[in-house]
Amino acid sequence: MKKTSTLTIMLLITELLLILHFSILFGLIPYDQVWAGRLKSVEEMYQFETVSILINVFIMIVLFVKRRMVKQQKQSKWMNYLLKGLGVFFALNTIGNLFAESKLELILGTAVTLTLSVLFFKVSKKEKYS
Repeated sequence: MKKTSTLTIMLLITELLLILHFSILFGLIPYDQVWAGRLKSVEEMYQFETVSILINVFIMIVLFVKRRMVKQQKQSKWMNYLLKGLGVFFALNTIGNLFAESKLELILGTAVTLTLSVLFFKVSKKEKYS
């Protein structure tokens, strides 16, 4: 699979995650069904969801920049290090999802974060341009 296609898939997943977090923020999804069932108040939910939304927006910006760089056949060591760091972030998130109290979060959350972790490592590899 081409790197641009991989990045497009990653952007789609991140957009879906943003929809999920906004759904939680606006009460469409009960907050006690996410965050491994550990949120105890609406205030905690607002804090966690605000941070999650900001992180996801940052990730989307990084992915858009990387996709533009790939299309322009530009390379950047710092961008690849950042992508590897995000791969580690999602790998750790996968471990956290394994301890979720909600079966939906356990299964779906683990699958999504593991997929993103693998994809971040894949797109962080140095490009070979001829």
